[in-house]
Amino acid sequence: MHARIVQELGIDIVSGKLRPGDRLPAEAKLCEAYGVSRPVLREATRVLVAKGLVLSKPRLGSVVRPRDEWHTLDPDVLFWTINSVHEGEFFQSLLVVRRIVEPAAAALAASNATEEEVTCIRDAYERMSQAPTPEALLTPDLEFHRAIMSATHNDLLMYIGHMLSLALSESIKLTSRHPDTHALSLPRHKAILTAIANRDPLGARHASLVQLDNALADAQSVLSAVYQE
Repeated sequence: MHARIVQELGIDIVSGKLRPGDRLPAEAKLCEAYGVSRPVLREATRVLVAKGLVLSKPRLGSVVRPRDEWHTLDPDVLFWTINSVHEGEFFQSLLVVRRIVEPAAAALAASNATEEEVTCIRDAYERMSQAPTPEALLTPDLEFHRAIMSATHNDLLMYIGHMLSLALSESIKLTSRHPDTHALSLPRHKAILTAIANRDPLGARHASLVQLDNALADAQSVLSAVYQE
């Protein structure tokens, strides 16, 4: 019940049903609605406070915080967001972040990766090439991008890569609905791998940008087909 309260209130907030500045329903009303005690409800509220979604003060109650104060990369907040907004809108937002982070990470990996780390990136690519279905492509594709982040030797980039894994997974699932996803995806990733293995930072940056531009085109193709239906 505690988890249900956190999830339902969290979804109400990130979906816009409860807007920044709105107060959560009164404690008595929520306790009655969920059939829980005040301590249980307050513990659920503390979770939302910890995720940056609400501010709780005596006599003020719990108020939804401004959107720019939310812990957007918190796994729960990210999951609620993914399930509360249009997938095209979410993909576009994520792609902006990926275009900022991934090309720079690929260039840094080309400069800093050890031979062992290049092997990890190559192994992930080989598993991608052997994946029999688009669904089977997901895990090695994620491992490919995580291996690049690790090869940067930058703790903050590695953390960002880890926190973006769920969002990246949803992005890959969207583009994998393209009928030619396997044939299109492999050469793009191979170009990134080759540049990193050749210690070519500019080439790695360019290959990553090309891969992201093509991912956008694939997603637009998938979404336009859905709209036509």
